[in-house]
Order: sequence, then structure tokens, then C-alpha cells
Amino acid sequence: MTETVPPGTRFVDLPSPFPFKRGGALAGARMAYETWGRLNAARDNAVLILTGLSPNAHAAANEANPEPGWWEAMLGPGKPIDTDRWFVVCVNSLGSCKGSTGAASVDPATGRPYRLDFPDLSIEDGARAAKVVVEALGIGTLACVIGNSMGGMSALAYLLLFPGGARSHVNVSGSAQALPFSIAIRSLQREAIRLDPNWNQGHYDDHAYPENGMRIARKLGVVTYRSAMEWDGRFGRVRLDSECREDDPFGLEFEVERYLEGHARRFVRTFDPNCYLYLSRSMDWFDAAEYGGGDVMKGLASIRVEKALAIGVHTDILFPLQQQEQVADGLRAGGADARFLALESPQGHDAFLVDIARFGPAIGGFLAGL
Repeated sequence: MTETVPPGTRFVDLPSPFPFKRGGALAGARMAYETWGRLNAARDNAVLILTGLSPNAHAAANEANPEPGWWEAMLGPGKPIDTDRWFVVCVNSLGSCKGSTGAASVDPATGRPYRLDFPDLSIEDGARAAKVVVEALGIGTLACVIGNSMGGMSALAYLLLFPGGARSHVNVSGSAQALPFSIAIRSLQREAIRLDPNWNQGHYDDHAYPENGMRIARKLGVVTYRSAMEWDGRFGRVRLDSECREDDPFGLEFEVERYLEGHARRFVRTFDPNCYLYLSRSMDWFDAAEYGGGDVMKGLASIRVEKALAIGVHTDILFPLQQQEQVADGLRAGGADARFLALESPQGHDAFLVDIARFGPAIGGFLAGL
């Protein structure tokens, strides 16, 4: 498939070649980003947002694109991330299909999409690419780096790779390493894509597209992004009306099944399958213990920030609370004024996207104290 780039997206060219942690390099690569607010004269009011696996750089409406963004309620004038005070930068992850160079991008050496010729992608590669954007905007030290989900890993990588790169950090439902459960789920998602005959070793097109593999992968993801509590309260055991059921005796029967099917079908053609594979695997590989002689706490303690907030929810099964607590404890061991905050939201891992009533005051309060 082709890349999907929102209107108003801006770009920064990466150094060419741009080497990857695990070998290989990109030539003529770029990073997509958007900004809000103004950089002050001292250039010390910049906040960098690093995203989860699938979002683009359009976190909120701005002059270049007035459409609501994926974090619209959190970001803007007078909102928790207040753009009247902060100059906010959001980058699209390296390896994505939303503007930054990824497996769906054209390889200038061949004139064809990279597909599986894209280098093995690590979280650290994305962090280094984000640093290029920050420097291109004339920013030395960030006031804060905020990372959500996969972006929480990217933010920690940024701080590990660039000492003094930020004065503070907000880790939102993120982690310093992937747990076995999360690795297992993502492994099943990747397997669903690769076992679809139309995946064809990455050589699909819009006519022969791994639709079923992507549907199953997305359904598995959505099940882990929310909580059993929410599924029960939202759908219960409500069955579909008879006219909505399929002729297949094992077809959709419950409302929750129809929700998952509809959600998956809306997603499958908006995100490139090969990009999904690369980004998913990068999360499994990331481990802050590499920076602490095999000890994740020592790796985190090597990070130097003044203040930090690690925040999550009790119902998150994908990035459970003990991982945010570990981040706070590790940063505190390194000398940071680090706080761990556990929120009582029923909405699981996706709570940071939808439960702004809880996450907004926590993040806004932290930033107000900087």
C-alpha cells in the first residue's frame, strides 16, 4: 500500500546514510512531524511527544491542519499540554507509514517500496531520528519528553542515548522492557499477518492484500488495549438482532464481536502490514537493561532528568502498572524527583487516549510544576 500522510505534515531529512542499531542504513530518509505553540527566545520551552505504534504526527488541530488529532483533548491552548506556554513537537515514528520513512516508503536505490529490505528496526533508531528533528528545530535541551505506550520506550531510549537531552520526562503507560505476555500477543499479531497467503513475503498490493491477517492482528490488539471491565460494562452478553447475524453457523453472534470486526475493518487499509511487523518487533527487542550491564534498574538509573512522572492504570494488561512503577523507581535511583501515579480507569491501556478526565489533570499538573 502507499503511505498515508495527513495534510499539514512537515518533514526533516535524516543524515544520509542513516545507520541502524542492528545493521543496515537508509539513504534519503525523512521524519514527519507537526508543531504547536511557539519556541521562546531562550529555546527552553520545547516538549517532544513520542507516539504509540499506529498514530501519525497530527496529535491535535493546528493552523496547517484544522482536523482534530488523536490527542485533541490533551493538547492545545489552555489544555493539559498548554500550547500557550509550551512549544510542542510530535513526530511520526521512524518505520511508520504516516510520513516518516518505513517499509512502505520507496527505496531510492530501486525505485520500489523497501518492503522486507527495510533494515531491522529498533526503538533506538526511532529515538535517534526524533533527535534529528529536535536539532533541526534549533532545540538543544527539551523541557520535557512525553512518551505514550511504544512512545514511552522511545522516550527512555532518547534519554539513554542523549544524556541531558531533556530536563523532565512523562512516561504514559510505557515500559523499560517488554514483558512475556506483551511479546506473546505481538507475536500472534505478526503471525496472523505472515500466515495470510496475500502477505506473500511482504510482496502484496492493493488487489492482493493481507486483509484477513491484518483484521485478526488488529482484533488481538484491541482486546488488549481495553479491559475486561470495560468489555463487560459496554457490551455485556448482548446478542445481535437476528437480521444482523451471518448465515455462517460460527459467524458473529454477540455485539462485542461486531464491534471488533467493525474496528478491524476500519483499520486494515489505513496501516501498512509490513510497517506493522517492523514496529511491533521493535517493541519486543527494546530493553533498558542493555544500558545497565543486564540490569534494567541500573539502566534506568543511568538516565539523568530533574523530574519525572510515570503514569498508568490498574486495568492495563498490555503495559501493566508494575512497569510504570519500575520506570519511576529506576529514574529516582538515578537522582530524579520521580513520581509514580496509578489511576483507577476502567479503559485499560487505551485510557490515556480516551480518559482525559483522569490523565489530563495528572499530565497538566506535572507540566505546570516545571
